[in-house]
Amino acid sequence: MPKKEKGLLSNLGFWIIISMILGIIVGLKMGKEAAMFAPLGDIFMQLIKMVVIPLVAASIVSGAASIGDSKSAGKMGISTFAYYLATTAIAVSLGLIFGELVKPGAGIPKETVQSMFSLEYADKGTIPGFWETIKGIIPVNPFATLADGNNILAILFFSLFFGFGVSSLKGENKKIVLGFFNGVTDALVFVITKVMYVAPLGVFALMADATGNFGWKIIGMLLGKLLVANIIVLLIHAYGVYGTAVKLFSNVSPLKFFKKIYKAQLFALSTASSMATLPLNKEICEEELGVSNETTSFVLPLGATINMDGNAIYYALATCFFAQLFGIDLGMPQYIAIIFTATIGSIGQAGVPGPSLLVVAVLIAAGIPTEGLPILFGVDRIFDMMRTSVNIVGDASCAVIIDGIRKKDDIKIENSANA
Repeated sequence: MPKKEKGLLSNLGFWIIISMILGIIVGLKMGKEAAMFAPLGDIFMQLIKMVVIPLVAASIVSGAASIGDSKSAGKMGISTFAYYLATTAIAVSLGLIFGELVKPGAGIPKETVQSMFSLEYADKGTIPGFWETIKGIIPVNPFATLADGNNILAILFFSLFFGFGVSSLKGENKKIVLGFFNGVTDALVFVITKVMYVAPLGVFALMADATGNFGWKIIGMLLGKLLVANIIVLLIHAYGVYGTAVKLFSNVSPLKFFKKIYKAQLFALSTASSMATLPLNKEICEEELGVSNETTSFVLPLGATINMDGNAIYYALATCFFAQLFGIDLGMPQYIAIIFTATIGSIGQAGVPGPSLLVVAVLIAAGIPTEGLPILFGVDRIFDMMRTSVNIVGDASCAVIIDGIRKKDDIKIENSANA
């Protein structure tokens, strides 16, 4: 398994970075003539869009159905899911706040953006109000919504509830339905994996076109601001939010927690994989932080699957970045759409190559064009390493907190039995 990861993911990331560099060089040399490569980049983006809607829908149905099983784990299941959901919502909110404060996509003249990307989105019409947005989340015809693919919030809403419905089925019925959606998810993951094989070509074409039209100085400035904002929010979330949660809800001091967990952070930073870090994270939690095996066996694998706070921060910042780049003012309906999509969408991230693919869904949900997304693909590995190291801290913090709750409950039960 590790061999496969090294042979596929590491090499693909390497070639994407090489392609990005070559694209920049070619774009700088050819200038406006580099637009000849644009059709290749457009084809790559269309291939991604082709898969992302059904993939998010099927994976959320599977994820929600699996989470529904956590009821059998009683209070531990409910508490774990609530913690992950709450911290993800906080992460998205922090990302949006800093996105508005730092404004990583602001300062570029509209004419310059127009020379790089299509501005077909400009005729957006009126922005819907609060209640229109809430009503729009509930699809009248889920199949029509899926076929249309533009209302991501409605797709997520239906998929989530349908997944919980699947979890309530009994025996063979549940097995058949869940097996079907797991199979669909696996098939779509296979498709997106194959699509990602052409990512280096797509990134080369898009970067050559972008640099030729936009200029490297402007791209570097934009991505630099986004990177700095991302690092600041990740640090606040990892050490502020998780640290506070550990202090308030567990018996472990935050200082001890961070002194022990840094090894898992470094490993996650190098592999950019929560799943690959899972064994080390489990070992540290059990042997160095005193968490029981029963807790780590439930909380950590679930966290590696659905806890994507680092990703959620990235989605929020990237959304602000592109909204500012394209001159779109975000209102409360858009913020609700971003928070809901990024929070619930994290459930469907497990096993999906290229984590920034969900950015497509978040951008569509907020009514922001996806044309500019490829400028992030070349540097996605850097963002991915950092967000993964935050994700695994969240998993460990949850394990420490849930284990403390379990132990308190066990003492209460013991005392009432002895009374």
